[in-house]
Amino acid sequence: MQLWAFILVSMGIIIIPGPNVLVVVSTSLAYGRARGLQTVAGTSAAMLVQLCIAALGTAWFISALASGFLWLKWLGVSYLFYLGIKHFLAIGQQQAERQSVFASFQRGFLVSLTNPKTIIFFSAFLPQFTSSAEAYLPQIALLSAIFWALAVILDSGYALLAHRMSSLLRSRNLARYQHGLSALLYIGAGSALAATKNA
Repeated sequence: MQLWAFILVSMGIIIIPGPNVLVVVSTSLAYGRARGLQTVAGTSAAMLVQLCIAALGTAWFISALASGFLWLKWLGVSYLFYLGIKHFLAIGQQQAERQSVFASFQRGFLVSLTNPKTIIFFSAFLPQFTSSAEAYLPQIALLSAIFWALAVILDSGYALLAHRMSSLLRSRNLARYQHGLSALLYIGAGSALAATKNA
């Protein structure tokens, strides 16, 4: 098993902002560090489901997901655009409305889960780092656990960084622009999800 190569490649993939990262960052900007980390918990829970499906799913099942879940992707796109428009309408407000733990978790979970392309990616990516000389399932389980842990750590880093940025905006009396920035991030995440092919 090419463990170190897998870790380096995985970190490179996770660091590149996609819909999950953009949602985490926008939530931290608008609602604070705790809500951002709760959104990470949501995206991570959905990713755990996707990793299990990719690791245990047959080629036929994965193919069925790729062709049959187009509606799921567009549901995710619609949800992200809805969040973006909601924040655009809130531009100028000094304080964001209160968000519950469940709402933050749900936001991350839904955004992550409505990207079926992730399952296809995992099913093609993980096996490249396995060895035919060792049992397949234990290797896939270990690689999945490592990828998931890296995603949790790096996405949490994005949440904390965004919280610091929101503190800077508040200190410079630019809090009213937080909603605008969050709106752009949500719409950017929706556009990124819409641009994925064959999902």
